[in-house]
Amino acid sequence: MNRRNPALFIGGILVAVLGVLAILGPFAVAADPFAIDLNRALASPGPDHWLGCDSLGRDLLARVVWGARLSIGISIAVVTVSLVIGGIVGGGAALAGGRIDVFLMRLVDIVLAFPGFLLAIALAAILGPGIGDLVVALSAMGWTSYARLVRGELLSLRERNYVEAARSLGAGGWRLLLRHLMPAVAAPLAVQATFGIGGLIVAETALSFLGLGEQPPTPSWGNMLEAGRQFILVAPHLTIAPGVAVGLAVLGFNLLGDGLAQFFGQRS
Repeated sequence: MNRRNPALFIGGILVAVLGVLAILGPFAVAADPFAIDLNRALASPGPDHWLGCDSLGRDLLARVVWGARLSIGISIAVVTVSLVIGGIVGGGAALAGGRIDVFLMRLVDIVLAFPGFLLAIALAAILGPGIGDLVVALSAMGWTSYARLVRGELLSLRERNYVEAARSLGAGGWRLLLRHLMPAVAAPLAVQATFGIGGLIVAETALSFLGLGEQPPTPSWGNMLEAGRQFILVAPHLTIAPGVAVGLAVLGFNLLGDGLAQFFGQRS
């Protein structure tokens, strides 16, 4: 273990394991997450089904692994969309300055005035359930934090000597932003994005629990928790399995974010 940065080591391992499960898990787990076997309904964990079976006799391990692909994939998609939008808004505000900067930052303030999760619920309810609509609903709030981060970092960088040199050599606004300024913001953005994925996994799980995410029979951690809560006394493994998966995923990304922040802090 890296004694100087255990969070990076442990978080990296957890995230790597989750990534392998999300990518290769559905092919490595022999059971079909959609196969119904009523003779095994609510079966407890055992050698044939390591995490047991749900109320329709579907293998819980296969469904948890499939849910990892869905939750992590949606979270990464939302972070990517939020990074692009936030980078453009924050970068444009920092470079343009003046009235454009004021207008864009007031737009960010207006969006931030709405409670983030309630806004996501409202948009998800309007757009309807589905992966694409869920990405849009979660991205509608997520881009603001990246816009403020990019703007703040660029305001402190744009007066540096190398930026002035590039500007004097004829580098235009967007070229200056993409080639000289954004690489310098990569480290704090990486930390922010890592923490963001952990938070988005919780948000996606909550929306799916409320019926606003991917719909059954496609397994997601949220709809598995919702389906298992009515059997919590007779078959607690139905909620324990996806609940532990969510907890480990969030822990992994939060530890990785802490580790990256410490790593980049040591290098600066």
